[in-house]
Amino acid sequence: RHLQNTNYSMYVYISYVFYVCIYTKIKSIRLHFIPLLYIPTLTVNSFKSIKLYFYSFTLHSVTNWNAPLVWEGTFDPVVIDDIYKRMDPRVAVVVFAVGKYTRFLKGFLESSEKYFLVDFRVTYYIFTDNEKDVPKIRLGEGRKVSVVTVPSAMRWQDVVLGRMKWATITIDKQIRNEADYLFMMDIDSVFHNHFGAESLSQLSAVLHRGYYKNTNRDKFPYERRPESKAYIPAGEGDYYYTAAVWGGYLEEMYKLVRYCYEQSEEDAKNKIEAVWQEESHLNRYLLYNKPTKVLSPEYLWSDYDQIPSDIKVVRVSQLVKNYAEVRPNGGH
Repeated sequence: RHLQNTNYSMYVYISYVFYVCIYTKIKSIRLHFIPLLYIPTLTVNSFKSIKLYFYSFTLHSVTNWNAPLVWEGTFDPVVIDDIYKRMDPRVAVVVFAVGKYTRFLKGFLESSEKYFLVDFRVTYYIFTDNEKDVPKIRLGEGRKVSVVTVPSAMRWQDVVLGRMKWATITIDKQIRNEADYLFMMDIDSVFHNHFGAESLSQLSAVLHRGYYKNTNRDKFPYERRPESKAYIPAGEGDYYYTAAVWGGYLEEMYKLVRYCYEQSEEDAKNKIEAVWQEESHLNRYLLYNKPTKVLSPEYLWSDYDQIPSDIKVVRVSQLVKNYAEVRPNGGH
């Protein structure tokens, strides 16, 4: 379904992913076996080929609703990338570089070209109030930049909330005709290692680095005020997800982005702002609409924090910065 409008008009690539989990307890460690990744290549009348891949991984590799939980060592990047390259998906990356945040564009784009879905078709949609500050970066084949002009903002909170508004409008008017998958990402980040097709799914969310070890959901910074549309009652919740990286099928992302925008607007009418803006609305949505893939904090770490032993690789990390200097109204 994510391959509509590709150049392969004579071929239809259909991928069937069957998650067959065999649970075997060995010294209290569960082994999860995920075989049967079929990639049939079809013409109008006949199958050209069917390929079978087998992969297994261990320990905390699925959620309690049986979605994959992706860590280093739980996938073969060569196999997964090869599977998706055969389907030739178009991937949109939406970033906002408003005000002084344009200074982060060069590092983000250059590192993304080195590590993010290399050899895939990627379009960077850069939302900015200063187009002349968008740097010229050498891009790989099939990769391009599209600049979207947005207004300046007086508060960083308005930039954050405005992301949902302008992303909703632009997805509806433009991006949905140009992409099969979409990622929302924070521009003040740099890629450090492979970030490949293992991240792709109907709806992929990233565990927040500050809370992934915390099993007490009442400690999560959910919105706890019932007056807000982002409200999550005490005792409820699965994980706490970051809003700095999330992605999925274009239409699924459109539903989620529009939801965050509309719920934020409802809050504004009631003179309330969710504690962590769109991240609060994102977490409420994902509580009742489970992500189909959960990515470990490897997919968004922070240069502010030391890297613990259970994080084997940092794929993306947020940069240290002077918030008082780069944000229009300061603040963290």
